[in-house]
Amino acid sequence: MGIEVKNITKYYGDQQALNDVSFSVGKGEIVGFLGPNGAGKSTMMKILTGYITPNKGEAFINGNSVKDEIKKVQQEIGYLPEHNPLYLEMYVREYLNFLARIHRVPQKRIAEVIQLTGLTPEANKKIEQLSKGYRQRVGIAAALLHDPKVLILDEPTTGLDPNQLVEIRNLIKKVGEEKTIFLSTHIMQEVEALCERVVIINKGCIVTDKKLADLKGSEEQILRVEFDYRVETVALQRLEHLLEAVNVGGFLYELSFSTTTDMRSAVFDFAHDNGLKILQLHQKHENLEELFRKLTVG
Repeated sequence: MGIEVKNITKYYGDQQALNDVSFSVGKGEIVGFLGPNGAGKSTMMKILTGYITPNKGEAFINGNSVKDEIKKVQQEIGYLPEHNPLYLEMYVREYLNFLARIHRVPQKRIAEVIQLTGLTPEANKKIEQLSKGYRQRVGIAAALLHDPKVLILDEPTTGLDPNQLVEIRNLIKKVGEEKTIFLSTHIMQEVEALCERVVIINKGCIVTDKKLADLKGSEEQILRVEFDYRVETVALQRLEHLLEAVNVGGFLYELSFSTTTDMRSAVFDFAHDNGLKILQLHQKHENLEELFRKLTVG
């Protein structure tokens, strides 16, 4: 059942942090939660974990109300905060054993999460001796210890080097095969690599909630074409569905269309009708960072 958020509004004094926010995350989904600083991401995650309460609306974890069934909710979720608080003076296995007693889970579960998160070679080291990547693994192991059905990860890859990024990404993918994962991040490449769906929030409101494939497959289509001769942009305006024609240098033009129809054949026809040769023609795909900026700037 995963996560369900219904019409949540949250104020801090007179400042509105969340405005009538609704979305859901199903079982087996890995959903990216994006937004600029101050958009309301951390507030939403604190509400989902029961740390703070909303002024209006409800949140449910696997059908359990965060407001009325907080103990059940806490049993259902694993949470990795952005700054990953750890007892650095403790050994990895000692730390996980300490948490296992709190959660009242069997000792064999410690060995399971150590293996699952790739901590076996570091299990007998002090946490302060570990690299940032392995500390993140310890945080994820701690979040998984009581075998929750829902994982909430706040900036899980911040500060990691490229090799560590790949390792943690693969770990999240593996865990996501069986669990619902809701993760916040500023790293757009990680969302594209990990998530099938993205929820973008701006100024406390959801501005989009779509699968990545659908978000990238919007009706706007951009073609880059180079002719063998300069063309006046007024002539290009005759192309159907054209939004904008920009000369980006020499005989190279960037053409924006508002249609799902592939306009490359129309551009070929235009060149033929005007006695032009096409030296190159390709579609320009917007990446998630460009789409994010369009939705959150202004």
